[in-house]
Amino acid sequence: MWWHNLLQWRRLFRLAIVLAVTGTSAGCWQPLYGTAPVAGAEGVQDKFAGIDIPPLKVSRVPNGPVGVQGTPDERLAVAMRNALQFDLHNGANTTSPLYTLLVDLSGSQFTAYVDPTSGRPDTQIESVFARYKLVEIATNKTVVNDNAFVHVDYDIPGPQQRFAGQRARRDAEDRAVQVLADTIRNRLASYFVAGT
Repeated sequence: MWWHNLLQWRRLFRLAIVLAVTGTSAGCWQPLYGTAPVAGAEGVQDKFAGIDIPPLKVSRVPNGPVGVQGTPDERLAVAMRNALQFDLHNGANTTSPLYTLLVDLSGSQFTAYVDPTSGRPDTQIESVFARYKLVEIATNKTVVNDNAFVHVDYDIPGPQQRFAGQRARRDAEDRAVQVLADTIRNRLASYFVAGT
């Protein structure tokens, strides 16, 4: 039928347009997190290697008192710093830092569901909020200033499984930390690639 042939020609025409557009921009692509394809040029991963990450501070309330060493708040700060080290430096230390990444964390927890028979919390939500800024060391100028947050829920299996509830909370915090570290890495990559 004639409309079937018309649809095939339209598909071929669209495919030809897509191939023409991609053919003209084929030399513009470069890997975002890999090394630069041109000798002497810096890639995003090279820029990440110049970021120093000092120990983080965390509080349960935004702009509140800093968490005490050895508490779950301090564990959250250490986990966040480790995740950022791995995301930005692949676990290595920076050699000659050009930037400093300052991160302040605040966390909170609230109950989403209470079991009506026992009166105990059944589902909790862990919220982690990060305020971060990237400071250029040479000029002491803040080049990136942003916020990120994540909400992660977890279930408490029951009053008899108290340790399972504690493990569920730690797993939720670990998931929240990884999502925040990825968000910060992507925001910094955006700055290094586009300057915004």
